[in-house]
Amino acid sequence: MRVIAGKARSLPLTTVPGEATRPTTDRIKETLFNMLQPRIGGCRFLDIFAGSGAIGIEALSRGAESAVFVEKNKKACACIRRNLAFTKLEESGKLLEMDAVQALRVMEGDAPFDIIFMDPPYASGAEFAVFEYLKDSSLCSIDTLILCEASLQTDYTVSGLTGFEVLREKKYKTNKHVFFRKVS
Repeated sequence: MRVIAGKARSLPLTTVPGEATRPTTDRIKETLFNMLQPRIGGCRFLDIFAGSGAIGIEALSRGAESAVFVEKNKKACACIRRNLAFTKLEESGKLLEMDAVQALRVMEGDAPFDIIFMDPPYASGAEFAVFEYLKDSSLCSIDTLILCEASLQTDYTVSGLTGFEVLREKKYKTNKHVFFRKVS
């Protein structure tokens, strides 16, 4: 796994040992960031269920102003710290080592993020607690783009998710990215 583009281009990233996380492949990451590129420059990026931090680090490498990484797994947090230091992006990155909703509560009152990316454990439903919190949060506006990496079987149209609309789905062989926005 490596940084695809930007100031940390081609630098290798370490991954979390074991099967606690599933790193997004370089090919999928490249496709995702080709879609996001017009919005990345100068943005505030939130990477929830961050794993190795590869997505947030890619955003920083491509010109995001800042990235907040939310992860509760200690081994994953150590991996994020190593990757931020190795890529020399630690000054623009902030790690919150805690549960996703707890981290959102800690940040409440801050300006909205431009992009929020979530990669929760598949079929855990953990993203629904995040959406529920973001519905009335200062951290998410109608201009915030929210992305969720999910299994191909996840169907957000029948999930009872309220306050958000699906803008787009991009399917891959093994998973998909679903793009959302907050409804006024």
